Amino acid sequence: MDRLSNTVRPYAWGSTTLIPELLGTAPTGEPQAEMWMGAHPGAPSRLDRGSGEQALSALIDADPEAELGIATTGKFGPRLPFLLKLLAAGSPLSLQVHPDLAQAKQGYADEESRGVPIDAPYRNYKDANHKPELICALTPFDGLCGFRTPDEAAELLARLDVDSLKPYVDILHAHPEEAALREVLTAVLGADPAEMAITVAEATAAAERLGGDYAPYVSIAHNYPGDAGVIAAMLLNYIQLQPGEALFLGAGVPHAYLNGLGVEIMANSDNVLRCGLTPKHVDVPELLRIVRFEATEPAVLRPEASASGEELYETPMDEFRLSRYSLDSPNSLAPHDLTADTPQILLCTAGTPRANDLELTPGASVFVPAGEKAELSGTGTVFRATVVV
Repeated sequence: MDRLSNTVRPYAWGSTTLIPELLGTAPTGEPQAEMWMGAHPGAPSRLDRGSGEQALSALIDADPEAELGIATTGKFGPRLPFLLKLLAAGSPLSLQVHPDLAQAKQGYADEESRGVPIDAPYRNYKDANHKPELICALTPFDGLCGFRTPDEAAELLARLDVDSLKPYVDILHAHPEEAALREVLTAVLGADPAEMAITVAEATAAAERLGGDYAPYVSIAHNYPGDAGVIAAMLLNYIQLQPGEALFLGAGVPHAYLNGLGVEIMANSDNVLRCGLTPKHVDVPELLRIVRFEATEPAVLRPEASASGEELYETPMDEFRLSRYSLDSPNSLAPHDLTADTPQILLCTAGTPRANDLELTPGASVFVPAGEKAELSGTGTVFRATVVV
């Protein structure tokens, strides 16, 4: 196995303290939003097998079957199918959705055929892959996930008593679920920006007076004053995860992470369609094509324990599989055997466990090629990322 050196991305919404606190390093004063572990070309992990540091992506490209295994390359092709992250939100991320696999392939092919530069700020599809994801909280973690029922959304908007919101309330009460949610989100994102800024300001002032259920939206509005996404966010369920709890996000489900530290795993893709809470490009017609307009109750996942000590976060995906080991015996005589015919990344989030002969500390990670011996012992918490073949 190989100890990994990973890049921390300094996105503006990142916390300045959460990742440094986990790593035991001094904050720099700059946001530290995401630490990437994997072979994504945007920031591949690096390792050294004795001839100097090299990117994990280059190592896999040189011999995919040796690193990933025959079963993984046969099912997913010659690349690591997942990307693992530490995500530290200090302020809300953009309100966003991800395409399904067919939509991603179609969208990518269309933009390629039209010659849209891959790095263009108005490009929607960076690759031809979908981007389902799972976030597991390491600290209390707040987010938005999926639409409320139209009646619930209408009640939240109505209590603000803002005249310009009343047409949305009427639509939510008058139409069937899918039509109501689609019409209101379309109207919000298509509204005149100057008029919407006034609406958001009035709604924010009312939310500050009311407090309670409105507190998350007040915080969002303070970070994105005048943004139509503030009203769009009120159409979504607010959710709070406790450490160890997780949330799975499939295609077409609008969501946003608000604050907290978590372990995130996703299919190896960069495809994001934004609905608001961002200065970046918002392609409203394409967004409306991707969003699933249905009310959902966020399903909080808790790990399923097994006799082997592995605690699995069950999802419908094959591109990634996330589990956790909570090790509590510093002198364990029976290390946990994690050897598998699939590639793995192990991430320590607490304690000083050992992976084979490597001592891990919080934030440390290792790559285990397919078929290589992997044993865990000692004390601490280790997340295991791999695939299903």
